[in-house]
Amino acid sequence: MDASAMEVEQQQHSSTFKRFALKNSIQTNFGDDYIFQITTKEDWSTMAVSLSSNLVKLYSPETGQYLGECKGHNSTINEIAFGDSFSDCLLLYSCSSDGTIRAWDSRTFQQVSLVNAGPSQEVFSFSFGGANNLLAGGCKAQVLLWDWRNKKQVACLEDSHTEDVTQVRFAPGTQNKLLSASVDGLMCIFDTTGDINDDDHLESVLNVGTSIGKIGFFGHNNQKLWCLSHIETLSIWDWKEENAIADFPETRSMASNGWTRDQIDYFIDCHSSSEDDRLWLIGATNAGTIGYFPVNYMDRTIGSAEAILEGGHVNVVRSVLPKSGFPGRSLSSGIFGWSGGEDGRLCCWLSDETCDVNRAWISSTLAIKPTKTRKKIRHQPY
Repeated sequence: MDASAMEVEQQQHSSTFKRFALKNSIQTNFGDDYIFQITTKEDWSTMAVSLSSNLVKLYSPETGQYLGECKGHNSTINEIAFGDSFSDCLLLYSCSSDGTIRAWDSRTFQQVSLVNAGPSQEVFSFSFGGANNLLAGGCKAQVLLWDWRNKKQVACLEDSHTEDVTQVRFAPGTQNKLLSASVDGLMCIFDTTGDINDDDHLESVLNVGTSIGKIGFFGHNNQKLWCLSHIETLSIWDWKEENAIADFPETRSMASNGWTRDQIDYFIDCHSSSEDDRLWLIGATNAGTIGYFPVNYMDRTIGSAEAILEGGHVNVVRSVLPKSGFPGRSLSSGIFGWSGGEDGRLCCWLSDETCDVNRAWISSTLAIKPTKTRKKIRHQPY
């Protein structure tokens, strides 16, 4: 589909939000494809979007202009990311249930490299790091590692997890620490120096106790780790000290108490401030309303919503990508960021530049709960 075939809808936000608006939305297709993930280059010059049609489409994050598509995967695309080093900043990487990790030239949209995890294998997550140009892949009960320079597999860690490895992440600021997370409820920490194997390089195991969906580093020296489970619970860990800091078993109800909208049905992601230890939990309703909820892990509380994105989506939201990691920052053009979901729509969210920058997209009035009209009984979807 070329740019002329794209449906670009300019919309006005119909509610009474004082400091918040939907700038525009883009329909990525004319069928029933979902948007799985949105990611951008570090300079925000190009935005990539993975779709349930096994395509990755690229757009301008400033204008929404369609740039092209990367086509080659024949099964679900599970993760995408742009390169972050000088040598590969023009490359877009993707992994898929077709068992491959591919690299694409983001200018020509052509595949330039591929590694294969093997027959009947799936790759759910990938991460670059280590001192030896390592590429890690989270697969079926295995963590595989390749030397990206020659595409040769250098290790297969198959004794640490018993089920699908949903996340692999090299720890930022380290040369050799790799974390993996799995449906088996375990997070494993590996040392990836030398001849890598399960017996000698598994340093520690953190037991979350339930199937893990996403993990992420944050805080000073990236020492803390947030973990979102498939049953919509949140836990916070100090992975270097190998201990749990906070657990939120009733995460959905705690977040739902923090705004006046319908109950939170699921969590999309967590975002953090790069300058301090602040963390936000991003939850949403099945109707597509999104909320940013501050997490105070020391007090084990989830605060009232500091921002609400409403009026853009009509179905489940799969990905939210702000320009910066925390509320109060936006692009110079006034764009806060983008979101995408199962309605096949990309929504661009606009900050009001006439407001104070630190409050540009925060509507504090939306977090004030009514004292008399609050429903006492909430529908429980599970």
